[in-house]
Amino acid sequence: MSIDFLKNKVILVAGGTGSFGKNFVKFLLANSEARKIIVFSRDELKQFQMEKELLDERLRFFIGDVRDLPRLERAFNGVDIVVHAAALKQVPILEYNPFEAVKTNILGSQNVIEAAIDQKVEKVLLVSTDKAVQPINLYGSTKLCAEKLFVSGNSYSPDRSKFSVVRYGNVIGSRGSIIETLVKSKSSKVQITDLAMTRFWITLDQSFALVLFALENMLGGEIFVPKN
Repeated sequence: MSIDFLKNKVILVAGGTGSFGKNFVKFLLANSEARKIIVFSRDELKQFQMEKELLDERLRFFIGDVRDLPRLERAFNGVDIVVHAAALKQVPILEYNPFEAVKTNILGSQNVIEAAIDQKVEKVLLVSTDKAVQPINLYGSTKLCAEKLFVSGNSYSPDRSKFSVVRYGNVIGSRGSIIETLVKSKSSKVQITDLAMTRFWITLDQSFALVLFALENMLGGEIFVPKN
């Protein structure tokens, strides 16, 4: 996979201590010549652990929340590329805490857009989900709203920042996924919603390839969906 287009770029990953974010940062450090990679997240412990594990002078850490626009403005200063992977994602929990999902997944995404435009970030990519398609739960609904915001964000920045979306399904082995749940479970039984249900699976490496393809080829306004 050629990622020469990232040479000398400053990249910020919002939600950089999550399952995708952390592994994507590790991949970039190992395979790209990015000048600087910034991890933006709320979790100080995970940032501390990540810093000790990776030990790379190109790595920077920002404690912050996408709900906090002034903090995003500061973090995006001098950044070329933003990958927005910060979100609340646990479906049952969000059903009981609906406005928390709205504040992070919708209002937080709008904050990312506004900060990127103000700081003249070159490219901004939203990591979305297949659950945004005809959503039947709050999580999918908030991600659908985030997608709409990102696509329309190009109208406010026709000559500067470009905004696009990648949409994929369940990452195999990610934190809180069904595979991790099964591995940790002491029960031999799995409760499913319907016998006819299907799952859209993707590996971490496939998610990296999709994100990098989108970053290299985006013109602004696309929703990139992988096909097997």
